Amino acid sequence: MVGTMSLLRALMGNARTVRPSPPPRDGLPPDGAVLLDAPDDRLGQALVAAALGDHIPAARLLAATRMGADWEGRDRYAVRLAAFAHSREDWLTAWRSDAPRDPDALLVTAQLAVDRAWASPARAERLGEVEAMVHAAAEAAPRDPVPWRIALDHARGTHAPDALFEALWEQAVRRASHHHGCHVSALEYLSARWYGSHRACFDFAEAAALDSLPGSLIRTLPVRAAFAQLACRDPGGVPAARVDAAADLAIELSARYAAGDPWPAEARNLLAYVLAARGRWSAALEQFRLIGARATSFPWAAGGGAGDGGDPLARFLDARERARRAATRPPGSRCADGRTRPGA
Repeated sequence: MVGTMSLLRALMGNARTVRPSPPPRDGLPPDGAVLLDAPDDRLGQALVAAALGDHIPAARLLAATRMGADWEGRDRYAVRLAAFAHSREDWLTAWRSDAPRDPDALLVTAQLAVDRAWASPARAERLGEVEAMVHAAAEAAPRDPVPWRIALDHARGTHAPDALFEALWEQAVRRASHHHGCHVSALEYLSARWYGSHRACFDFAEAAALDSLPGSLIRTLPVRAAFAQLACRDPGGVPAARVDAAADLAIELSARYAAGDPWPAEARNLLAYVLAARGRWSAALEQFRLIGARATSFPWAAGGGAGDGGDPLARFLDARERARRAATRPPGSRCADGRTRPGA
């Protein structure tokens, strides 16, 4: 048991900072207790087994999500398992050898192939080479929207025309009309960084959020659109009031979940980033309290920033400390560094 727990801690990757850990302040866990991309219990067990070369727990985990139509959990687990297989693929190779037509193994294989192609300097060419893997995953599980989310990511990287992307989107929402991952993929396609604009991105995000259920993570799509605008540092985007409204909607969503809940952890990290960028320090500090020890690579890995060695955990902790200081300053005092953007 001791060996297994040590391995689980190692699999969390960059889980603990090396800086001294002060006692908790303002309801925040100490720096040394903060974990980066910590898996939930089910995924943690699958990752531990995979590290030992055993694919069975991962296979059972994904099979349960498929049979239970837990498409959101299935999407998250497939992404994390593929990321682990990027450097430790033996367990996935054994899985494919044992069950070459297993829809769950095919899903992880497709996600891994697309991830690797995206990381290649010859992205479009490599993505073209792995298209068949995406089709195989979709054919193996006809009700599953997750292969279609992968297909949407694939299409964006191959510069697919609007008509093709719309056809893929129709297939995705036909299977799960409120699937968060598919909506995020569509949002990326519509962003100014890719083929749309800040306004198109916000329009889509706000319409989807309005159509979603009160507890759905789709309600955080507008704050993701806000992040996309902030990351571009483009003064010609949507008005600040629209960004603040997006943050307010995400705050309502966050309040529906318990502090430290792994499910909304990434959404809360994203919300904390945007609130800090808007100088809404008290609201940002409250999100950091709700995040607890669950830091996530997104958005801190994408946020940039100098002097932190490109470490998303360091950026999270720095932004958290700045929010703590700013939120607890006496009224009328000024920031020492004058910055408002996390990692700026």
